[in-house]
Amino acid sequence: MTRLIDLRSDTITQPTPAMRRAMAEAPVGDDVFGEDPTIRRLEQETAETLGKPAAVFMPSGTMTNQVALRTHTEPGDEVILSADAHIYFYEGGAPAAISGVMCKLLAGRRGMFTAGELRAVLRPADVHSPRTKLVCVENTHNRGGGSVWPIEQIAEVADAARQAGLKLHMDGARLWNASVATGIPERRYAGYFDSVSVCFSKGLGAPVGSALAGGEEFIARARRFRKMFGGGMRQGGIIAAGALHALRNHRARLADDHANARTLGEALAAMPGVELDPSDVETNIVIFRVRSMPAAELAAKLRDAGVLVLAIGADRVRAVTSLMVNEQGIAEAIDIFKSQMTGAK
Repeated sequence: MTRLIDLRSDTITQPTPAMRRAMAEAPVGDDVFGEDPTIRRLEQETAETLGKPAAVFMPSGTMTNQVALRTHTEPGDEVILSADAHIYFYEGGAPAAISGVMCKLLAGRRGMFTAGELRAVLRPADVHSPRTKLVCVENTHNRGGGSVWPIEQIAEVADAARQAGLKLHMDGARLWNASVATGIPERRYAGYFDSVSVCFSKGLGAPVGSALAGGEEFIARARRFRKMFGGGMRQGGIIAAGALHALRNHRARLADDHANARTLGEALAAMPGVELDPSDVETNIVIFRVRSMPAAELAAKLRDAGVLVLAIGADRVRAVTSLMVNEQGIAEAIDIFKSQMTGAK
């Protein structure tokens, strides 16, 4: 085996030659002092893209999400979000450990809940209850299989939240994918939220970095928590240049990843032992159930044959397309899947 076809995540992307040049040539300064020109440019262009007054650059999406929670809330408050939300599921218990907030989890469908489901869990004002302060939406939704929130549903949830006096945060790590899939500009999605986090190191292919956008006062407060959490950077323009290059040049190419995911999803759906509705493959994430063997066993067999995927449950497997895997790589991966599923019932 000469190479592995890596479908574990779009976080495995490596910078392109053009991105490496931009990083090598980036003008830099001390960002904690607000003097890094490349970071300042990235923050400005990110805020403009999202239609927000301000943005702040951070090392990771986990940090942008957790800074957002801490900025919106105080210890003892409650946050409402999907039971499968990245903020709750994949961020190390940070809402409790860092912000001291409770999470109210909504089952929903594929990571998406309705305005009615939100209203059903709202608490009356009472000294016995935590104060509900924030509603979080993840778009696209990772564990939902890259599902895209319909913008009408976002509008309804936002309206219900506003009526209840709640703030809204969007985990938009893959908001770029939602925008490419629907043709709806990122700023239109972002317009329903008080804060939005976006990631440059997934589908956009930068080696590191995320940003949090919102109002000027909100971002000023967020900068304090970024520093408190250890996210203050010095000559960070070197990495910000990669993110800036990605923001300017790599968003449209996400359509290629979506096409490759659809090709993979359609092929998998036709294989014995696989449960998958191809219409659920909306962006670059393919999640399917395997009935013929444990998911971890299939992942191990695929690795030995040259394809990397993630088992995300006893019977669920995730495959994610990215700029590191082209059409030929997807075709090869499909052949390997077929060889490992042969004879499965």
